[in-house]
Amino acid sequence: MAIFIDLLLNALVIGILLGGFYAALSIGLSITFGLLDVVNIAHPTMLVLGAFIAFLLNSTWGIDPILAGIISTPFFFILGWLIYQVYYNVFEKSGAESLRGLAFFFGLLFIIEVGLIIQFGVDHRLVEAPYIGESWNIVVGEEIDVAIPFRLLVAFVVAAIATLSIHFYLTKTFFGRAVRAVAQDMMALRLMGVDPIRVKRIAFALGVATAGIGGALMIIVLPIEPSVGRLYLGNVFAIVVLGGLGSMSGTLLAAVIIGIAESIVATFFGPSWAPAVSFGILLAVLAFRPEGLFGKTAGAH
Repeated sequence: MAIFIDLLLNALVIGILLGGFYAALSIGLSITFGLLDVVNIAHPTMLVLGAFIAFLLNSTWGIDPILAGIISTPFFFILGWLIYQVYYNVFEKSGAESLRGLAFFFGLLFIIEVGLIIQFGVDHRLVEAPYIGESWNIVVGEEIDVAIPFRLLVAFVVAAIATLSIHFYLTKTFFGRAVRAVAQDMMALRLMGVDPIRVKRIAFALGVATAGIGGALMIIVLPIEPSVGRLYLGNVFAIVVLGGLGSMSGTLLAAVIIGIAESIVATFFGPSWAPAVSFGILLAVLAFRPEGLFGKTAGAH
């Protein structure tokens, strides 16, 4: 019995921390897909690009990965601004954003991935920081020992701060309310003298900008190689839908739920079953609660 409790407690702790990491990967998509209805399936690959930038800054100048992620954020903001400008002019402006727009982001995904392979090869890359590889052990009773990896704890704290900061920005500022209005009533926004396309451009750039810190957390948590972003494509979409499209607090809670579910499944049934958890939860949510935990109905934009 003590062994079971030990495994369960460790699985819960790891799951909660893993959920924070998943939230950092998902908040950008929660903005672009949840609020703007732009299906940016290239977002996980942009996170990998952010991870490699953090790797370069860390390996070349010894910059802490989190600081490297903050440094790269303006680059990703500009990149997101340019991507949306192309997307709008070529697809959204002509009303062809559904299938052709999706193909655009597929192409962007492969361009980034191939570019990273050409530059870095397919070897896994790591970063160095004092908190990587360290853990905090909490002894509960005589036979129960809960281990808290610092790399996951750091990722959880940074992700929680980033997610809650974006949540308050989008709910407490005029621009944040304008972003939400874009998804609901663009005509009313125009009547208020606000350019909805400019709002969407800035909001999309903000969503892509999260790839800087998200990518840094990714390479802190696990070794990365150019195609690793594909592994998280199902996770991030499941989290955004489960949390409710456009809900930042819902995204954080949904990420923790999926993190705990994956951790428990991996602990008691084997790691090979863990990737199926996100897709299973996604299918269940779409079937029984399509509006997610806190958001509006999926697809009702």
